[in-house]
Amino acid sequence: MMDTIDSISSQPTAAATFTSTSTSSSSGVNPTPSPQSRIIDDKSPLCIPFILSKIAEYNALHANEANPRPFIIGLNGVQGVGKTTLVKALAETLQEREGLNTLVVSIDDFYLTHEDQLKLAEENSDNALVQYRGEPGTHDTPLLLSFLSSIISSQPTHLPLYDKSAHHGLGDRLPASTFPPINDPTLSAPQHRAIRVLLLEGWLTGFRPLSPGTISTKYLDLKSYKTLSHHKLEHLLFINERLKEYESAWDHFDAFIHIDAQELEWVYEWRLEQEEQLRREKGTGMSAEMVRKFVDGYFPAYELYEEGVRQGVFKGDEGKRGRQLRMVVGRDRGVVEHMVI
Repeated sequence: MMDTIDSISSQPTAAATFTSTSTSSSSGVNPTPSPQSRIIDDKSPLCIPFILSKIAEYNALHANEANPRPFIIGLNGVQGVGKTTLVKALAETLQEREGLNTLVVSIDDFYLTHEDQLKLAEENSDNALVQYRGEPGTHDTPLLLSFLSSIISSQPTHLPLYDKSAHHGLGDRLPASTFPPINDPTLSAPQHRAIRVLLLEGWLTGFRPLSPGTISTKYLDLKSYKTLSHHKLEHLLFINERLKEYESAWDHFDAFIHIDAQELEWVYEWRLEQEEQLRREKGTGMSAEMVRKFVDGYFPAYELYEEGVRQGVFKGDEGKRGRQLRMVVGRDRGVVEHMVI
């Protein structure tokens, strides 16, 4: 199986009442809890009140509108910090306690089809960053923007699904006939009522492109940035250019949640811990060398763009000041500081 930038799933993404997430278990009955599920959730007590306050502000602002567009949340978090636990708790609160029809969507569901990914890789055969899914440029941004447009206008649409296990782990989008309908008033399930809150999560959600000069400066700073020099400057500039296609999606965000780490290098250790746990529980998991290569695949984007998220995805937009919550975790994944930006 090919190691790719995101976690490989043995099952296609599945839509539930209010959430669409990839599953990592193929066992079917009473799966062993994932390592992430054992992380103590000290993020929800910070995040949920923050989001509820922003929704209240949004509702007050649009109180005279008969059908205001859904409130849209972006969420970015490094792997292994408890993002899955937080998303579940937030969605359940909004859906069940607040009565807000909530849809959770992963940007993973908008990866290019297998055929289009192969074409991208062939056209850029010397660029290791786009040989497999994950980096900016490996998503179907027109599909993402079209989906968001339908959600915003409360129009019927379908949620794309992506199977990471297809083609021996290279992945592929599932047939359109399998996409669950959203906002379809002819159907009775909750997801067919008008979506009131949309949460878009992903490891690169909120990344903003940099100027070519800034990328060149980082590229030459070998002391501060460990993995950029593993690639040609022109290849980093390529994904930076493709990242521009995502910005109009980020511009729809009404609030943003950022789960950061004091040291980004801990991602390597957290991933290794997850794989060691999987080996103990299931008898299979990536080796230390495989983990290093796996994390190396997306770490250049962290080195390029994480600082911009820290400064604020709404930076420069005074109307959205105070709409980003940044939570910083320590080595044990516990929150050590938080701030509103």
